[in-house]
Amino acid sequence: MTSLQCVVAFAETVRTGGFSSAARELGLSPSAVAKSVARLERDFGLRLLHRTTRQVSLTGDGRSLYERCQRILGELEALRAEAEGVRAEPRGTLRVNMPVTYGRKVVIPVLARLARRHRELRFELSLSDHRVDPVREGLDAVVRIGRLDDAGLIARAIGEQQVVVLASPKYLAGHGAPATPADLGAHECMSYRLPWNGRIRPWEFREGRRARERLPAARFVLDDGEALVRAAVEGLGLIQVPAYMAADELQRERLVEVLADHRPAPMTISLLYARSRRVTPRLRVLIEALTAPARA
Repeated sequence: MTSLQCVVAFAETVRTGGFSSAARELGLSPSAVAKSVARLERDFGLRLLHRTTRQVSLTGDGRSLYERCQRILGELEALRAEAEGVRAEPRGTLRVNMPVTYGRKVVIPVLARLARRHRELRFELSLSDHRVDPVREGLDAVVRIGRLDDAGLIARAIGEQQVVVLASPKYLAGHGAPATPADLGAHECMSYRLPWNGRIRPWEFREGRRARERLPAARFVLDDGEALVRAAVEGLGLIQVPAYMAADELQRERLVEVLADHRPAPMTISLLYARSRRVTPRLRVLIEALTAPARA
């Protein structure tokens, strides 16, 4: 019969990317981890991993089994947490993925307070603007902005993202301010390239009662939002970015908002976690920290 140790060794090897890194997490030798994974393959009669001298990667069968292992281990952890009491002190490693700038400016400060309050809690955080599957990646939760299409995940609203059009006082002194979105053609505009598909993000506006997208001609195209803000501060042109991304520059009046009357409706920012797993104490405190109060 396959032991739980083999399942844990396999899941940790996939999550960390190799036998050595899994061994460090589990307090075992790399050979012991490799043998446990090999035993799991023999028991199931399947090849689960492609092995090279530097790393391992999942086979098709391995990916399917890994997703099931994540659910099993999550259930076991939830059962242990219930046995300790629903208000048990959270412990273990909280694994969360979040968008880069929102993570730096909003989520990290919340997690810092959480870390000071719960000394037994550890954190493994990934900041990326690419969308990831929390079940497949072995994460407790992910932060996502905008449209949701993951039927297997529970979503909790934690804030809103309001995009705004900004420019520096220096730029506006030399070019004037657009009165309507139609005026953008007469201005220097800078755009953002979406990292997950390589497309230019359209600018969004409310024009009358209608929501409308425009794609102004852009002299500068950047794939980093904070660099976009910096370029606007330097007077290179107009940008449209989330308000939280430029909050410091707005407060210092190094950037000012234009076309405020044409702001689009804000997008919801959500915390997502697997529907198939119970809420562990560490996930519970994360949800509470990010939703009370809901953050903009």
